[in-house]
Amino acid sequence: MEGIILSGIGGFYTVREDSGACHTLRAQAKLRRQRLTPLVGDRVVFQPGENEQNGWLEAILPRRNQLLRPPVSNIDLIGVVVAAGTPAPDLLLADRMLMYARRAGIMAVLIVNKCDQDGGAADDIARQYAGSGAPVFRTCATTGEGVEPLKEALRGKVHALGGQSGVGKSSLLNRLYGFERETGSLSEKIERGKNTTRRCELIPLPDGGMALDTPGFSLLDLELCDPFELRFLVKEFEPCEGGCRFAPCAHVSEPDCAVRAAVDRGEIPRERWERYCGLFEDMKIRWRDRYG
Repeated sequence: MEGIILSGIGGFYTVREDSGACHTLRAQAKLRRQRLTPLVGDRVVFQPGENEQNGWLEAILPRRNQLLRPPVSNIDLIGVVVAAGTPAPDLLLADRMLMYARRAGIMAVLIVNKCDQDGGAADDIARQYAGSGAPVFRTCATTGEGVEPLKEALRGKVHALGGQSGVGKSSLLNRLYGFERETGSLSEKIERGKNTTRRCELIPLPDGGMALDTPGFSLLDLELCDPFELRFLVKEFEPCEGGCRFAPCAHVSEPDCAVRAAVDRGEIPRERWERYCGLFEDMKIRWRDRYG
């Protein structure tokens, strides 16, 4: 039989077959010998158990994509969540997540939650990401503002919400789908949300999609790569390709750089470019020290 892994804990995997029935399985030893680790989101071939016996997970079907942190596969869409208010939006993390999704070939949307707290901040975030290729949704999980358009964009997709702690990911899931997921209060002292999600699991939805509820999605980082590859992960740079004096051009400090000229003309938000420069320098150090 075939199905999808909804969760895994302690060597046991919950697999949902296409009819909706769920089975508890253990991975066959041959998967370990092949150095294959089952991931939440994997499509698998399995043998269901009989009576009170657990079944066996026999094979993992080819993955369309795979994330390292959190370790999940076959995601259709990543919703990058930031808050317009508290906690202060970590747009460097948002940029990193958008680049990660672009590199993995995963659709991404930007969700500006808590838009009732600071409308000006929500406007500024929307301005910065207008050319990013990621549609921007303004929401308020408390009042329900903007939730229906977001729900329509997520319909039928296997999707994950990621972002820093405290931005309201669990609250959004509750508002979107009527869940009763635990939500954490925000610490007034350090302005960081308590991580209320305990383990990674896929939640089947009535519209045929699935929502990924996962801890640690704020820890997502770019995989090590040649820093010059990063320029291909920023959609705003695309019209400038081939217009620089040097090739390849990092679009950081080179003279006669088409990207820097576009920034100066206001065609590319300066904030986006400055954060890209920081990510480029960080990747350059990691690339230089990759064998050290």
